[in-house]
Amino acid sequence: MTHPLSWLDDRAAARRDAGLRRELRPRAPGADPIDLAGNDYLGLSRDPRVVAGGVDALRVWGAGSTGSRLVTGSTTLHADLERELAAFCGFGDALVFSSGYTANLGAVTALSGPGALVVSDAAAHASLVDACRLSRARVQVVPHNDPAAVGEALAARSEERALVVTDSVGSADGDLAPLAELHRVCRAHGAVLLVDEAHGLGVRGPGGRGLLAEHGLAGADDVLATVTLSKALGSQGGAVLAPPGVTAHLVDAARSFIFDTGLNPAAAGSALAALRVLADEPWRAGEVLRVAGALAAATGVPAPSSAVVPVVLGDAGVAVAAAARCLQAGLRVGCFRPPSVPEGTSRLRLTARADLRVDELERACETLGRVLSEVRGDAVPQVPAGQAQPHGAAR
Repeated sequence: MTHPLSWLDDRAAARRDAGLRRELRPRAPGADPIDLAGNDYLGLSRDPRVVAGGVDALRVWGAGSTGSRLVTGSTTLHADLERELAAFCGFGDALVFSSGYTANLGAVTALSGPGALVVSDAAAHASLVDACRLSRARVQVVPHNDPAAVGEALAARSEERALVVTDSVGSADGDLAPLAELHRVCRAHGAVLLVDEAHGLGVRGPGGRGLLAEHGLAGADDVLATVTLSKALGSQGGAVLAPPGVTAHLVDAARSFIFDTGLNPAAAGSALAALRVLADEPWRAGEVLRVAGALAAATGVPAPSSAVVPVVLGDAGVAVAAAARCLQAGLRVGCFRPPSVPEGTSRLRLTARADLRVDELERACETLGRVLSEVRGDAVPQVPAGQAQPHGAAR
């Protein structure tokens, strides 16, 4: 009799042969390579003010939140974070979750359910995809960034309630959603628009307030946003931004809020400190885009609209080799392969940071130019970036 887990060996071998095997690479303390792989867009994760916010919260509140938000896991620190986050982004209220993933799960499942329609962008993040699967609603996946297709899905529905979900900024391509057009379609058909601003907060909009604020949609009564505190704010956690009636409903109905331990105080304190830094230093958002433009120019790809700079190489093995050569040269870059991106579009995913020094940026550009010139002869992209995202691309 074969072992009941023996199929794992075959699966691992198939992934290895396809260049898709993944492994953990723990970072050690001390001198790190130049980081163009993480999502610390504003360079705040090690900012002394942000670290102090976490340390102070740790000393006051302890290491853990001690329970769910509805039992002992809510503190005045969480309330302060929610109030200032909502005000900064232009929404009536905010509700903090333990992660951006659980925020998406909670918002989608609590606002849909049996008898509702959820229209999901084909390139929606995996957390939105999982939320759709758990919603028990009818789910219709539409082509990426296609408001006309959204309108057709909404017009043909028989359900009374409808929710449209999308990312404001693509996690793999860094492209921008047509939020104004999507909102017009949603309003015309009586649907709610839910936008994941994970990669928009801190980068797009006035002072980094997000792409919804850039389009004047923040705070609209039929628009909701989810954000993560682990990217531009350099901490951990997530939140739903919405009218107070919606957040009150989530407290009653969002299972990933009700049954999850609350965000730990240190993360809440760090996120609040980072938010205050961003409010005081709005130049950071523009600096991210400037650095992203320099990286795009050095790699020969189109000028980006966000902090994400995709360099499509096609073959997964080529992308892995390019990332390894960069790391050997002291530059850490992201490497996205299927299933995070479609077959034939494996890539280096570069993420700009506002705190890169001039010499670091110059060295990064030089390294990227040299490595790409070495590997591009073996790279044959089959599908241009942004044209064929899978449903559930990874951040």
